[in-house]
Amino acid sequence: MTQMVLSSTRIPIICVKLIIYIRCLYPRHFLCYDFHMSDAQLMLTGYENGKGDKKMGKDNLIKSMLSDKVSMTPSGFVADQLSPTQFADCYELFFDNILEISSSDIAGVDGYGQFNDDCKTEYGSCREFLIDTFAEDKEGYWFNWKEMFQTTVLEREFFEKYFKEMEDRIHYCEGKRDLVNNNTFFIHMITDGKTMVGFPDWSRSGICDFLLDFAIMDLNKPYLNIPELLVEYCKKRDIVIPNFKERFLCMAYYKGIDTLRWHASIDDTVSCMSIMKSISELKDRLDVL
Repeated sequence: MTQMVLSSTRIPIICVKLIIYIRCLYPRHFLCYDFHMSDAQLMLTGYENGKGDKKMGKDNLIKSMLSDKVSMTPSGFVADQLSPTQFADCYELFFDNILEISSSDIAGVDGYGQFNDDCKTEYGSCREFLIDTFAEDKEGYWFNWKEMFQTTVLEREFFEKYFKEMEDRIHYCEGKRDLVNNNTFFIHMITDGKTMVGFPDWSRSGICDFLLDFAIMDLNKPYLNIPELLVEYCKKRDIVIPNFKERFLCMAYYKGIDTLRWHASIDDTVSCMSIMKSISELKDRLDVL
Protein backbone atom coordinates (compact mmCIF):
# COMPACT_ATOMS: atom_id res chain seq x y z
CA MET A 1 0.00 0.00 0.00
CA THR A 2 1.39 3.35 -0.99
CA GLN A 3 0.81 5.97 1.66
CA MET A 4 1.65 9.65 1.71
CA VAL A 5 0.99 11.57 4.90
CA LEU A 6 1.57 15.29 4.99
CA SER A 7 2.70 15.81 8.54
CA SER A 8 4.91 18.87 8.63
CA THR A 9 2.97 21.46 6.67
CA ARG A 10 -0.64 22.25 5.93
CA ILE A 11 -1.92 20.96 2.60
CA PRO A 12 -1.93 23.79 0.03
CA ILE A 13 -5.48 24.87 -0.75
CA ILE A 14 -5.01 24.30 -4.48
CA CYS A 15 -4.10 20.65 -3.84
CA VAL A 16 -7.20 20.08 -1.72
CA LYS A 17 -9.48 21.63 -4.32
CA LEU A 18 -7.84 19.59 -7.08
CA ILE A 19 -8.35 16.37 -5.11
CA ILE A 20 -12.04 17.09 -4.53
CA TYR A 21 -12.49 18.00 -8.17
CA ILE A 22 -10.86 14.80 -9.44
CA ARG A 23 -12.82 12.65 -7.00
CA CYS A 24 -16.10 14.21 -8.11
CA LEU A 25 -15.25 13.67 -11.77
CA TYR A 26 -14.16 10.06 -11.38
CA PRO A 27 -15.74 8.56 -8.25
CA ARG A 28 -15.70 5.00 -9.52
CA HIS A 29 -11.99 5.18 -10.35
CA PHE A 30 -11.06 6.40 -6.90
CA LEU A 31 -12.89 3.99 -4.63
CA CYS A 32 -9.62 3.26 -2.83
CA TYR A 33 -8.62 6.91 -2.67
CA ASP A 34 -9.19 8.37 0.72
CA PHE A 35 -9.74 12.10 1.21
CA HIS A 36 -11.25 13.17 4.50
CA MET A 37 -13.09 16.42 5.06
CA SER A 38 -12.35 16.11 8.77
CA ASP A 39 -8.75 14.93 8.64
CA ALA A 40 -5.61 16.38 7.15
CA GLN A 41 -4.16 13.23 5.68
CA LEU A 42 -3.73 12.28 2.07
CA MET A 43 -3.62 8.54 1.62
CA LEU A 44 -3.25 7.08 -1.85
CA THR A 45 -4.15 3.44 -1.52
CA GLY A 46 -5.05 2.23 -5.01
CA TYR A 47 -5.18 -1.48 -5.67
CA GLU A 48 -3.58 -0.79 -9.04
CA ASN A 49 -0.15 -0.37 -7.48
CA GLY A 50 -0.09 -4.03 -6.52
CA LYS A 51 0.66 -3.21 -2.89
CA GLY A 52 -2.84 -3.13 -1.45
CA ASP A 53 -2.53 -6.29 0.66
CA LYS A 54 -3.06 -4.55 3.99
CA LYS A 55 -6.08 -2.63 2.77
CA MET A 56 -7.54 -5.75 1.18
CA GLY A 57 -7.02 -7.59 4.45
CA LYS A 58 -8.75 -4.84 6.40
CA ASP A 59 -11.63 -4.69 3.93
CA ASN A 60 -12.07 -8.45 4.13
CA LEU A 61 -12.22 -8.29 7.92
CA ILE A 62 -14.84 -5.54 7.75
CA LYS A 63 -16.79 -7.50 5.16
CA SER A 64 -16.89 -10.47 7.52
CA MET A 65 -18.60 -8.28 10.12
CA LEU A 66 -21.18 -6.85 7.73
CA SER A 67 -24.38 -8.49 6.61
CA ASP A 68 -24.84 -9.29 2.94
CA LYS A 69 -27.26 -6.36 2.73
CA VAL A 70 -24.43 -3.83 2.98
CA SER A 71 -22.48 -3.27 -0.25
CA MET A 72 -18.80 -2.37 -0.19
CA THR A 73 -18.58 -2.42 -4.00
CA PRO A 74 -21.70 -0.57 -5.15
CA SER A 75 -22.62 0.58 -8.64
CA GLY A 76 -24.38 3.86 -9.24
CA PHE A 77 -23.54 7.53 -8.84
CA VAL A 78 -22.11 9.62 -6.03
CA ALA A 79 -24.87 10.42 -3.52
CA ASP A 80 -23.69 14.03 -3.44
CA GLN A 81 -25.43 14.44 -6.79
CA LEU A 82 -28.89 13.89 -5.25
CA SER A 83 -31.08 16.97 -5.02
CA PRO A 84 -32.92 17.57 -1.72
CA THR A 85 -36.13 16.38 -3.37
CA GLN A 86 -34.48 13.22 -4.66
CA PHE A 87 -32.98 12.51 -1.23
CA ALA A 88 -36.37 12.98 0.42
CA ASP A 89 -37.70 10.25 -1.84
CA CYS A 90 -34.98 7.73 -0.97
CA TYR A 91 -33.59 8.69 2.46
CA GLU A 92 -34.94 5.48 3.97
CA LEU A 93 -32.44 3.56 1.84
CA PHE A 94 -29.60 5.43 3.54
CA PHE A 95 -31.05 4.96 7.01
CA ASP A 96 -31.74 1.25 6.41
CA ASN A 97 -28.14 0.66 5.42
CA ILE A 98 -26.57 2.69 8.20
CA LEU A 99 -28.64 0.79 10.75
CA GLU A 100 -27.63 -2.43 9.03
CA ILE A 101 -23.99 -1.43 9.49
CA SER A 102 -24.59 -0.70 13.17
CA SER A 103 -26.09 -4.15 13.70
CA SER A 104 -22.92 -5.87 12.46
CA ASP A 105 -21.33 -8.63 14.49
CA ILE A 106 -18.36 -7.08 16.30
CA ALA A 107 -17.76 -10.00 18.64
CA GLY A 108 -14.04 -10.19 19.30
CA VAL A 109 -13.48 -6.49 18.59
CA ASP A 110 -12.66 -4.53 21.73
CA GLY A 111 -12.55 -0.86 22.53
CA TYR A 112 -13.39 2.30 20.62
CA GLY A 113 -11.95 4.32 17.81
CA GLN A 114 -10.79 4.00 14.26
CA PHE A 115 -9.56 0.62 13.04
CA ASN A 116 -5.93 -0.01 12.24
CA ASP A 117 -4.97 -2.34 9.40
CA ASP A 118 -5.85 -5.34 11.57
CA CYS A 119 -9.25 -3.91 12.56
CA LYS A 120 -8.05 -3.25 16.09
CA THR A 121 -9.02 -0.12 18.00
CA GLU A 122 -6.78 2.10 20.10
CA TYR A 123 -8.98 3.24 22.98
CA GLY A 124 -10.58 1.53 25.93
CA SER A 125 -13.48 3.96 26.26
CA CYS A 126 -15.52 6.38 24.20
CA ARG A 127 -14.23 9.24 26.34
CA GLU A 128 -10.60 8.38 25.58
CA PHE A 129 -11.35 8.20 21.85
CA LEU A 130 -13.20 11.51 21.58
CA ILE A 131 -10.93 13.51 23.85
CA ASP A 132 -7.67 12.20 22.37
CA THR A 133 -8.80 13.17 18.88
CA PHE A 134 -8.02 16.75 19.90
CA ALA A 135 -4.71 16.08 21.69
CA GLU A 136 -2.14 18.69 20.76
CA ASP A 137 0.95 16.51 21.14
CA LYS A 138 0.14 13.97 18.42
CA GLU A 139 2.80 13.53 15.77
CA GLY A 140 1.74 14.46 12.28
CA TYR A 141 -0.50 17.08 10.79
CA TRP A 142 -2.22 18.06 14.03
CA PHE A 143 0.93 18.53 16.12
CA ASN A 144 0.56 21.82 18.03
CA TRP A 145 -2.68 22.43 16.14
CA LYS A 146 -3.94 24.94 18.72
CA GLU A 147 -1.58 27.48 17.19
CA MET A 148 -4.37 27.80 14.63
CA PHE A 149 -6.32 29.91 17.13
CA GLN A 150 -3.82 32.67 16.37
CA THR A 151 -3.16 31.96 12.71
CA THR A 152 -6.50 30.92 11.17
CA VAL A 153 -10.23 31.65 11.31
CA LEU A 154 -10.63 28.98 14.04
CA GLU A 155 -12.07 30.72 17.11
CA ARG A 156 -10.88 29.46 20.48
CA GLU A 157 -14.07 30.51 22.29
CA PHE A 158 -16.31 28.67 19.82
CA PHE A 159 -14.17 25.55 19.77
CA GLU A 160 -13.87 25.32 23.55
CA LYS A 161 -17.59 25.88 24.04
CA TYR A 162 -18.59 22.96 21.85
CA PHE A 163 -15.73 20.77 23.02
CA LYS A 164 -17.20 21.20 26.51
CA GLU A 165 -20.72 20.49 25.19
CA MET A 166 -19.38 17.28 23.64
CA GLU A 167 -17.45 16.29 26.75
CA ASP A 168 -20.47 16.80 29.01
CA ARG A 169 -22.47 14.32 26.92
CA ILE A 170 -19.92 11.57 26.42
CA HIS A 171 -21.37 9.48 29.24
CA TYR A 172 -24.55 9.07 27.19
CA CYS A 173 -22.51 7.41 24.43
CA GLU A 174 -20.28 5.35 26.71
CA GLY A 175 -21.02 1.66 26.26
CA LYS A 176 -22.58 2.22 22.83
CA ARG A 177 -20.27 0.13 20.67
CA ASP A 178 -21.31 -0.24 17.05
CA LEU A 179 -19.52 -0.64 13.77
CA VAL A 180 -19.44 2.78 12.10
CA ASN A 181 -18.38 3.77 8.61
CA ASN A 182 -17.30 7.13 10.03
CA ASN A 183 -17.10 8.71 6.60
CA THR A 184 -20.72 9.13 5.54
CA PHE A 185 -20.21 12.40 3.72
CA PHE A 186 -22.38 12.17 0.63
CA ILE A 187 -19.35 12.22 -1.65
CA HIS A 188 -18.30 8.89 -0.12
CA MET A 189 -21.60 7.06 -0.68
CA ILE A 190 -22.88 5.52 -3.89
CA THR A 191 -26.54 5.08 -4.81
CA ASP A 192 -28.86 4.44 -7.73
CA GLY A 193 -31.42 6.71 -6.08
CA LYS A 194 -34.04 3.98 -5.99
CA THR A 195 -33.09 0.65 -4.43
CA MET A 196 -29.43 0.72 -3.44
CA VAL A 197 -26.97 2.62 -1.25
CA GLY A 198 -23.38 1.44 -0.87
CA PHE A 199 -20.23 2.39 0.98
CA PRO A 200 -16.96 1.87 -0.92
CA ASP A 201 -14.76 3.78 1.54
CA TRP A 202 -14.09 2.10 4.91
CA SER A 203 -10.75 3.74 5.61
CA ARG A 204 -12.01 5.57 8.71
CA SER A 205 -14.30 2.83 9.99
CA GLY A 206 -14.20 1.76 13.59
CA ILE A 207 -16.22 1.36 16.76
CA CYS A 208 -18.37 4.13 18.24
CA ASP A 209 -22.00 5.12 18.78
CA PHE A 210 -23.80 4.46 15.49
CA LEU A 211 -25.35 7.95 15.61
CA LEU A 212 -21.97 9.22 14.47
CA ASP A 213 -22.76 8.16 10.90
CA PHE A 214 -26.06 10.07 10.96
CA ALA A 215 -24.37 13.11 12.52
CA ILE A 216 -21.83 13.19 9.70
CA MET A 217 -24.62 13.21 7.12
CA ASP A 218 -26.29 16.12 8.91
CA LEU A 219 -23.04 18.03 9.22
CA ASN A 220 -22.47 17.58 5.49
CA LYS A 221 -25.96 18.72 4.46
CA PRO A 222 -27.92 20.19 7.39
CA TYR A 223 -30.71 21.38 5.08
CA LEU A 224 -31.68 17.71 4.51
CA ASN A 225 -32.88 17.52 8.14
CA ILE A 226 -31.27 14.18 8.96
CA PRO A 227 -32.15 13.99 12.69
CA GLU A 228 -35.71 15.15 12.02
CA LEU A 229 -36.16 12.46 9.38
CA LEU A 230 -34.49 9.87 11.63
CA VAL A 231 -36.96 10.51 14.44
CA GLU A 232 -39.89 9.99 12.08
CA TYR A 233 -38.22 6.94 10.56
CA CYS A 234 -37.82 5.37 13.99
CA LYS A 235 -41.39 6.15 15.03
CA LYS A 236 -42.75 4.33 11.98
CA ARG A 237 -40.69 1.26 12.83
CA ASP A 238 -41.05 1.31 16.61
CA ILE A 239 -37.32 1.79 16.99
CA VAL A 240 -36.33 3.30 20.32
CA ILE A 241 -32.97 5.08 20.63
CA PRO A 242 -32.36 5.82 24.32
CA ASN A 243 -31.08 9.34 25.03
CA PHE A 244 -31.27 10.13 21.34
CA LYS A 245 -30.90 13.90 21.64
CA GLU A 246 -27.87 13.88 23.92
CA ARG A 247 -26.11 11.13 21.98
CA PHE A 248 -26.73 12.82 18.65
CA LEU A 249 -25.44 16.13 19.99
CA CYS A 250 -22.33 14.47 21.39
CA MET A 251 -21.50 12.82 18.08
CA ALA A 252 -22.40 15.92 16.09
CA TYR A 253 -20.29 18.26 18.22
CA TYR A 254 -17.38 15.82 18.07
CA LYS A 255 -17.40 15.53 14.31
CA GLY A 256 -18.38 19.16 13.86
CA ILE A 257 -15.44 20.73 15.67
CA ASP A 258 -13.07 18.18 14.14
CA THR A 259 -14.27 19.09 10.66
CA LEU A 260 -14.20 22.78 11.56
CA ARG A 261 -10.52 22.74 12.45
CA TRP A 262 -9.74 20.89 9.19
CA HIS A 263 -11.40 23.56 7.08
CA ALA A 264 -9.71 26.25 9.16
CA SER A 265 -6.34 24.59 8.50
CA ILE A 266 -6.78 25.12 4.74
CA ASP A 267 -8.15 28.66 5.16
CA ASP A 268 -11.60 27.66 3.94
CA THR A 269 -13.46 30.48 5.64
CA VAL A 270 -16.76 29.91 3.83
CA SER A 271 -17.01 26.30 5.00
CA CYS A 272 -15.98 27.29 8.54
CA MET A 273 -18.79 29.83 8.76
CA SER A 274 -21.27 27.25 7.48
CA ILE A 275 -20.09 24.60 9.95
CA MET A 276 -20.23 27.00 12.87
CA LYS A 277 -23.78 27.96 11.94
CA SER A 278 -24.82 24.32 11.69
CA ILE A 279 -23.26 23.41 15.03
CA SER A 280 -24.76 26.37 16.86
CA GLU A 281 -28.28 25.72 15.52
CA LEU A 282 -28.41 21.96 16.05
CA LYS A 283 -29.56 21.90 19.67
CA ASP A 284 -32.55 24.10 18.91
CA ARG A 285 -33.48 21.81 16.04
CA LEU A 286 -33.42 18.76 18.31
CA ASP A 287 -35.25 20.47 21.18
CA VAL A 288 -38.45 20.63 19.14
CA LEU A 289 -38.43 16.97 18.15
